[in-house]
Amino acid sequence: MSNIKRAFDHGKAFIPFITCGDPNLAVTEEIVQRMALAGADLIELGIPFSDPTAEGPVIQAASNRALTAGATTDKIFDMVVRLRETVKIPMVFMTYANVLFSYGSERFIKKCSEIGIDGLIIPDVPFEEKEEFAPYCDKYGVDLVSMIAPTSGDRIREIASKAKGFLYCVSSMGVTGTRSEIVTDIGAMIESVRAASNIPAAIGFGISDAAQAKKMAAYADGVIMGSAIVKLCEKYGSEAPEHIEKLVREVKAAITEL
Repeated sequence: MSNIKRAFDHGKAFIPFITCGDPNLAVTEEIVQRMALAGADLIELGIPFSDPTAEGPVIQAASNRALTAGATTDKIFDMVVRLRETVKIPMVFMTYANVLFSYGSERFIKKCSEIGIDGLIIPDVPFEEKEEFAPYCDKYGVDLVSMIAPTSGDRIREIASKAKGFLYCVSSMGVTGTRSEIVTDIGAMIESVRAASNIPAAIGFGISDAAQAKKMAAYADGVIMGSAIVKLCEKYGSEAPEHIEKLVREVKAAITEL
């Protein structure tokens, strides 16, 4: 069984995202530990990239801050090794194809397996082009997480039927960022997934608070929150961990009621 799927074994899963190295890696390490303690079921670790095309201004700025502060892929790997001494829930990397290419795709994915990273999300690689990385992921036991969007249409069933770990359901078109309202027909998108697979489906992009998370979790197996958490890093810097822990507790409590 995929270790990622275990995150969905105990009701609705909450998946927070953080940009590694924002404001620095020591703070990131504390944030991850606190998120796990606060009830996160799976954590997305963003590896900063200079041109993150799927991201809105909040996460783009976080990537810039992290790179300026000296975050590198190897330093992030080292941080994960330290975290794995205490953090036992699944963790996945979210990053861009160029990061893997520059490191060496097989070398990168092998390293993920060695340090305890359970999956990879690569938003600039369409489903049809995943074979660039999928064989290495299969070889080393790392789930390559697929994404679907409101425009995926007839492709949703095909993607869902072949997805690994969990299915990342993009709630809104455009880039990441909090939204005051999500108007996509999430229910129809999830129904298409269910018709093709029993893989866990989590909704992300635009979820801004606990109330919105609860609303989205009613449709799916879990919710993903990124920009709202990254905003706390921007606002509070080295004091962010306690504020993020509080938000994670609030969201987890809200979706646990379902």
